[in-house]
Amino acid sequence: MNMMTPQEPALALATVSYCGPAARWRTEAMRSHATGRLIHITKGQGRITVAGLTNGYGPNNLIYIPPHTMFGIEVGPTVFGQTLTLPDVTGWPDTPFHLRLLDVDPQKELVTLIEAIERELQPNGDLRAANCHFGLLSIFVERQLGNRDPAQADARRQTAAARLVAKYTGMIAKDVRSDRSVASYATALGVTPTHLTRSCRKTCGRSALSLLNDRVYFEACTLLRDTQIPIQDIALRLGFGSPAYFTRSFQEKSGQAPRDFRRKSASLTRS
Repeated sequence: MNMMTPQEPALALATVSYCGPAARWRTEAMRSHATGRLIHITKGQGRITVAGLTNGYGPNNLIYIPPHTMFGIEVGPTVFGQTLTLPDVTGWPDTPFHLRLLDVDPQKELVTLIEAIERELQPNGDLRAANCHFGLLSIFVERQLGNRDPAQADARRQTAAARLVAKYTGMIAKDVRSDRSVASYATALGVTPTHLTRSCRKTCGRSALSLLNDRVYFEACTLLRDTQIPIQDIALRLGFGSPAYFTRSFQEKSGQAPRDFRRKSASLTRS
C-alpha cells in the first residue's frame, strides 16, 4: 500500500521556519515525497535526519533529499531557510548530499539563483524563466559537488549501518502501515530486529520502531489536516487494528485526539 503524500507542484519554493511546539510535526516528523527536495538553510542551526542518518546543519548549508527518501528536520526559533521542490532530478545523485558552503562567492551565487526562482514563481512571474533558473541551479550544484573537498563527504553514509538503515527507511517510505512490524522489515532485509535497531541507534540515535512510528504519525497528521476522510478510515489505511487504538496512539504522540487535531488544523487554515 503506497501512502506517499500527494505530489506537489512541479516547481515550488516553501519557507523553512519555526512553527511552534504544536506544529513541530510539520518539519520534524519523518516524511517522504515522490519528488526531490533541496533545502537551503540561511540562518540558525539544528539537526536533520535523511535516510536514517542524522547530521548537524547551519547557515549556508545545502541539503539534497532524493525522491522517496525519508527525512525530518529539527527547526528551532532561530532557524530560517527555504525548501525547493524539484520538478526533475534527472542527472542528480541517487543518494542524499549535504554541502556546507564555506566561501562567500558560492554563498552569494546560491542566494541569487534561489531569489531568481522565487521571483519567477510569483503570480506575475514566468514559470519558464523559473525553470531556466532551476537549470542554472542544477549546474551550480554539480560544480559544487565536483569541487567539494573530500573531507566534506560524509563517510558515515558509506558504513554498513548507514546502508542498512537507508534501505530500511526506504522501505518505510514506500509502505507506511502501523501493522507491519520491525521484525518483518528486518526479515526482508536479512538481519535480526536487534541488529536493525542497533544500526538505527548508531546512525540517528533512535530505534527502528521509533522511525517507523514517526513516519506513520506524519501520514496521520497529513491525512487529518488535508482531507475529510473519516478517522476510522484513516486508522484502517494506516494499519491500526481499530479506531480506538489509532486514537490512543495519536494522542500519545501529539497530546491531543485526532478529532481535536483536525479541528485545530482547520481553524489555522481558515485564519
